[in-house]
Amino acid sequence: MSLYGVMRTGVSGMSAQANRLSAVAENVANVSTTGYKRSSCEFSSLLLSNSAPDYESGAVLTDVRNLVSSQGSLGSSTSLTDLAISGNGFFIVADENGEPFLTRAGSFTPTGDGTLMNAAGFNLLGYRLDPDQPDVAVNGYTNLVPVNLDDLALAATPSTTGQITANLPAGAAIIAAADLPSTNSATSDYTAKSSLLTYDSLGSEVKLDMYFSKSGSGEWELAIYDSAAAANGGFPYSSGPLATQTLLFDSSGQLDAASADGITVAIPGGRDFTLNLADMTQLSADYVVVSAGANGNPPGGTDVLEIARDGMVYASYENGTRVPVYRIPLAYVTSPDMMMPLAGNVYSTTSQSGDVEIGFGQSSGLGDIVSGALEQSNVDLATELTSMIDAQRSYTANSKVFQTGSELMDVLMSLKR
Repeated sequence: MSLYGVMRTGVSGMSAQANRLSAVAENVANVSTTGYKRSSCEFSSLLLSNSAPDYESGAVLTDVRNLVSSQGSLGSSTSLTDLAISGNGFFIVADENGEPFLTRAGSFTPTGDGTLMNAAGFNLLGYRLDPDQPDVAVNGYTNLVPVNLDDLALAATPSTTGQITANLPAGAAIIAAADLPSTNSATSDYTAKSSLLTYDSLGSEVKLDMYFSKSGSGEWELAIYDSAAAANGGFPYSSGPLATQTLLFDSSGQLDAASADGITVAIPGGRDFTLNLADMTQLSADYVVVSAGANGNPPGGTDVLEIARDGMVYASYENGTRVPVYRIPLAYVTSPDMMMPLAGNVYSTTSQSGDVEIGFGQSSGLGDIVSGALEQSNVDLATELTSMIDAQRSYTANSKVFQTGSELMDVLMSLKR
């Protein structure tokens, strides 16, 4: 046995325990850091090749592991832009150079230009809705932009989609073809009327008058006019209908398979607007509108910001309109504990962690985004102090091994004297 080997082994043990103490020190220092994930040291033996009768002592290796997949407890916050993840997933953030990283630290605050930035200086990334759903690449960061709240103020969104669910009275009288609203004459008649508020490209209100008229057995005509073109609040309008559609109902009062289930209207000064009619019915009851609505909003300041659990960011405008403006995605990797931790409580993927996958909260195994909450550190202070004591004793024991080897070396050297 080599006395030098004894001392090298003792030094290896002291170095391993020093690494363990370093991990404990970092955990204790970050016990109050939002979204911090504790580190731990795992030891493995390094054995040297030996041949009898000699024996050469080996060493101990340390592997620092980060418990990234361990969920921390959620604490409430008074800020709606403070975000936490309950379950799997990571926020996607970017540094000042636009390089993306993953994090669980969701203490986001609007900067002077409205961009949401966390305490470490990373900007939250999301998909801008305009107003359609984003084009998402599940394995990359394409189309992600910094979430900016200042973009929401004075932003006009034209209407593109809407829906109406209503019952048309089955016992209504049939209106002669010459008197249907589509003729736009002074004698035009109709069974029921409703108006729907939409917006053009400048955010101006465009009210659509919708006339439902029974034109035959199980057959209805829908004619849509621009309310601004009405003469004295009704027919004849100064211009013809923006669009007309025929609805057919089967014997059970539901839309027939051969019937159209929607209508497209060219909004004056705006975009093509598609109105969903799939849930219309014809039953022996009065004309009743169950629900109706359209997307889009006028320019104006935002009163309230709401972030839903699926990552949808809604802006509530001064006129009461509630509009989805951003969607915050969540990222996931196959082995989160194998990601590389970096300064600022962020992570980057490695070959061992797997490639990033992008989805949305409450889907594909990803967790919920909780607004007004922060994920606490998963460090348990009692456990760390216990590990500190254990590491201290082990370090002392290894130092004794080194000291003994050194003393034996002195004995060996004294033989020469």
